Amino acid sequence: MSLLSSSAPLLLQGLFGSFLLFVFLWLIQCIRKDAGWVDVGWTAGVGILASVAVIHAEGWQPRHCLVGTLILVWATRLVIYIIKDRLCSNEEDARYQTLRTYFGKRAHLGFFFFFTLQSFLVVLFVIPLLPAFNHAQPHWNLFDGLGTALWLIAMGGEWLADYQLTQFRRNPAHQGKVCRKGLWSRSRHPNYFFEWLQWIAYALFSIGAPSGWLALIGPIAIYFFLMKLTGIPHVEREALVKRGEAYAAYQREVPIFFPRLFN
Repeated sequence: MSLLSSSAPLLLQGLFGSFLLFVFLWLIQCIRKDAGWVDVGWTAGVGILASVAVIHAEGWQPRHCLVGTLILVWATRLVIYIIKDRLCSNEEDARYQTLRTYFGKRAHLGFFFFFTLQSFLVVLFVIPLLPAFNHAQPHWNLFDGLGTALWLIAMGGEWLADYQLTQFRRNPAHQGKVCRKGLWSRSRHPNYFFEWLQWIAYALFSIGAPSGWLALIGPIAIYFFLMKLTGIPHVEREALVKRGEAYAAYQREVPIFFPRLFN
């Protein structure tokens, strides 16, 4: 039996649990008129389902506990950041304002489907973690070390990018300006780059594990979503509208995703 088949009951339970979580968060957005709660659901859902998967994992315990801890740290940090930096502001994220305008009078119904469909994404992004959780090799190997080191770099980079952007935005003198501080001078989206890098780290833990190819779903899917769907395209459009030529110059001078290593 393949790893995916044997994990099917867990994933189906996770899908149902995620659905209930998103219904609850949808009710919150109905009250607060802020659809940003969907980001909390996606992140927390992956962290919770991954933790449940660790409990049921059959791999070497130290490894799957390590990977489970890493994903839980990632989810906790990101949930706190989203709530503190986005949901505590007085303005709904521009992405969801656009979506609210598109839904019009049926916004509550439209957001219901938008929220609950995220349940499938929770399951999708737990699947790449399953090989690492079920890796049976009873000792640490080179790829475990490389995965841990890369995860630390990715987590540190994502935290630093978020911190630099938050500090920039808090300065009233920077209103309407483009952040080119620190990591933002080397990539237009360093936070997204380091987020993607984390999924490469999880894949390293899966090398040599049964059905290890499933781990590739993570970096491939997150890259596709960030570059083509929910992340970068919308951010770039909104930034051009709000900052005009200043952002157009930024686009010409700074790489979109992979950081420039040298000036």
